[in-house]
Amino acid sequence: MPRRNETPANDTPAEVRLEREGPIAWLTLDRPERLNALSMRMLDELAEHLSVLESSDTRVVILRGAGRAFSAGYDVSGESEEIGDAHTRSSVADRDRQAAYIDRFTRIWRHPQPVIAAVHGYCMAGATQLALFCDITVVAEDTQLAASPAIPLGGGFISPLWSFQIGPQRAKEMSFVPGRRIDGRTAVEWGFGNTAVPPGELEKYVRELALSIAKTPASILRMKKLAVNRVQEMQGFLTVAGLGADTDALIHTTQDVAELQELVKEIGLKQAIARFRG
Repeated sequence: MPRRNETPANDTPAEVRLEREGPIAWLTLDRPERLNALSMRMLDELAEHLSVLESSDTRVVILRGAGRAFSAGYDVSGESEEIGDAHTRSSVADRDRQAAYIDRFTRIWRHPQPVIAAVHGYCMAGATQLALFCDITVVAEDTQLAASPAIPLGGGFISPLWSFQIGPQRAKEMSFVPGRRIDGRTAVEWGFGNTAVPPGELEKYVRELALSIAKTPASILRMKKLAVNRVQEMQGFLTVAGLGADTDALIHTTQDVAELQELVKEIGLKQAIARFRG
């Protein structure tokens, strides 16, 4: 079925594309040259598209990434104002910045239509948070996932939420080892995600899943989503997200992070990671 691209054209390329396909809306993170690294602008565009879809006849939303990755996580390059200068802000200001990310993620959580994350390629650090706030996560078997960045510029924001999915001990392992990776099949075996599928079948699988879900009336889907979300909220899911923001803000203001950030700005992220690993 042909798709309608509804992303408005302007002088600045959009970082998120919206396409409609019958009852399905496809939202595509579209910074492939940066492996869809998460910027605040990207998350704002995502929130804007979700707002538009709330009043539409869309039944199911699929979130995916363009190119080789779902997302490489937060943009931690020296060019990024959001993360790259975190150590220069006060802990309170930095906590507010982290809270802004949580606010964007909870737009998915509170969105009335089910949101499916179709994860492929790389799903790193902050991108795993994005997937965790979706209602269903389908992962290509060869996806590489990591809860902690390859260089410890933070990471206290992410691992607490992983503990809901894979348990505290595995969450600690993923957090303590910088850049610790697991593949998509292992992630689902551990509890991160619903299903792992062969990489060539991801789009077909999520489309068929979305069409099956779309058979249920929108009002019923909305109430079912709300009911399960309330259970998770009673278990402390959103509170833990806030706790992660507090922890990350403290980590960002340490001298250790300041030195690593200066190294990234001086020689670039790839070289800084290589030097850190020794």
